[in-house]
Amino acid sequence: MDVDARSRRYDALNLVSQPVWIFDFDHRRIHWANRAALDVWCDTSLERLCMRDLGSDMSDAVATRLDQFRQDFITHDAIFVEQWTIYPAGRPVPLTVRISGHRLDDGRMAMLCEASGSVVQEPESLRSVEALLHTAVMITLYGSDGRPLYRNPAARAAARTPDERFEDRMVDPVEHDALLDELASAGTATRTLLIHTPDGERWHEISARRCRDAVTGQDAVLVSEADVSAIKNAESRARFLALRDPLTCLANRSQVMRSFSESVEGIQDAGLQAALMFIDLDHFKDVNDTLGHAAGDALLVEVAYRLRQLVRENDLVARLGGDEFLILLVARDVRAEVDRTRQSILQAIAEPFDVHGHEVRITPSIGVSLYPRDGTDVHTLLRNADLAMYTAKELGRNDLAYYDTHMSDAVRSRIALETDLRRALERGEIEVAYQPIVDVGSGRIVGAEALARWRHPERGMIPPSVFIPIAENIGLIRAIGSFVFRSAARQQVAWLRSGSTLRVSVNLSVRQLKLGELLPDLTGALEDAGGDPRFMQVEITESMLLGNDDAMLDLLHAVEALGLTIVLDDFGTGYSNLGYLQRFPIRELKIDRSFVQSLDTNRAVAEMIVSMCRLMRLSVVAEGVETAEQLDWVKAHAIERCQGYLFSEPLAANAFTSLLSTQPFLVEA
Repeated sequence: MDVDARSRRYDALNLVSQPVWIFDFDHRRIHWANRAALDVWCDTSLERLCMRDLGSDMSDAVATRLDQFRQDFITHDAIFVEQWTIYPAGRPVPLTVRISGHRLDDGRMAMLCEASGSVVQEPESLRSVEALLHTAVMITLYGSDGRPLYRNPAARAAARTPDERFEDRMVDPVEHDALLDELASAGTATRTLLIHTPDGERWHEISARRCRDAVTGQDAVLVSEADVSAIKNAESRARFLALRDPLTCLANRSQVMRSFSESVEGIQDAGLQAALMFIDLDHFKDVNDTLGHAAGDALLVEVAYRLRQLVRENDLVARLGGDEFLILLVARDVRAEVDRTRQSILQAIAEPFDVHGHEVRITPSIGVSLYPRDGTDVHTLLRNADLAMYTAKELGRNDLAYYDTHMSDAVRSRIALETDLRRALERGEIEVAYQPIVDVGSGRIVGAEALARWRHPERGMIPPSVFIPIAENIGLIRAIGSFVFRSAARQQVAWLRSGSTLRVSVNLSVRQLKLGELLPDLTGALEDAGGDPRFMQVEITESMLLGNDDAMLDLLHAVEALGLTIVLDDFGTGYSNLGYLQRFPIRELKIDRSFVQSLDTNRAVAEMIVSMCRLMRLSVVAEGVETAEQLDWVKAHAIERCQGYLFSEPLAANAFTSLLSTQPFLVEA
């Protein structure tokens, strides 16, 4: 229909003094307008006005609102009265508009707009209307009976129908009643709830407060909602991963602790026994050394699958780390069940593995401890099963050994190690090595992680994984930790004076955080070094944040007040709870090497962790980068910094200083 034909059809509306026009949803143009509307739209020609493309500079929020209008006209014959601001000649014209559906001659739904004319409003009022239109926050005003009195466009998009009541949006009616009870008693309520939306169930952060309807003066409830599904889903996934080994998806050590605690209460009452079977793969290191870590990971995944297939449904199979697996068995005659499982394991592992086109054969060594004979807590049973496993290796491997009390050589060796460690500091055997932290964009060394090393005069270099737990148990961790931090602070100042501005990180142990001397030790070391604390960082692990410990929160805030940055190390291997990360003053996060190094089998999990960091606005460091492929993944995900053997192993301070002269040295894929 041409413009003249439209004019004849709607000619009677020209007698109306208020502006009236019809908007064509599909073409984003005015279909017809009366003479009063021409004035509002700053035009004298209906034909020219109908040629304007109103969609060319239309915002997404306005386009979404128009689509909502059309749908509500079609399904509910709805009518709206809203405050609009149009820009016909580049200047704002505020209007009060009554909006209703109107069928065109071809049957398409259009929008009939009846304006009350230009109105004068305060700038704050006009801007608040625009803000409500464009914000992504969902704002709804409900009457005391739960009916919606007003919804902004974002809230309308999240409602299944225009008249959807407050209670009908809640997935859980109990949560709805609890929220209303809180509103009744406190006047406000904030909860994270599952909500029905056109896209299915979503997690919304809901803030509600009692108020009055500005039109009727009656009681009302103002509700604002934000979609937090991404964070909730990431948190749920993180909780799952906290109890699972990311490579094999078997239970991890945390799940073993939990499962044993849950099982042990009813074992004796039911006349049952339990056994821990500690499994270590013989000569697994040879696979990594000859075929590479990717092949080693593939082998571990296949071993995990075979172990899971040979046990009963209720038996727990776990990967403790590296090539160490564990099976928790519960039975009336547990030794008979262990012997049956032993035969199955030996037969299953004896079958050759096809690893990246190579035939690989390995054997297992198995150590067993029995509950309650060999211990009544899981830590003791694990230790004793571990001792029995080493006995199986000493007896020729590919076999099983039960723990007995004569397996004490390892304990005596540990006692000797404790004695030597007590004298290691005064003898100068404790050293500090520094592993470079590299800026991915520039390829330059921007930091270093300070790592304690023990150079034993007879046993050689003893790794921290061995002597740090001993130091914690015998009360030496404060002295060693203080020595490492003081050394690192002095070295940072030395590098700074030579022209290298580096951030140096020092690991804190759980025991150090529990000691009352941590703050004085850190303060004294910083004062003695005379350096800037902004260039020093302390690293903690997720397990240190477990529990609702206000003292820990206060301590970390005090550490931050010294000027130190707090880094969360080995992320993804512990509790991984977003609520804890938000509660504590964490500024940087290190993705654990197990995620970076298992990209082939665990890429989705690694990418989820990076996304989680982005949601939390945390600086990200990737640990354990050893291959060009892993570096490519780090670059692709815009991770700021990384460290690993691809760049350098931990170095003595003088060797690290020499390495600085080779910059930039980031390896190109």
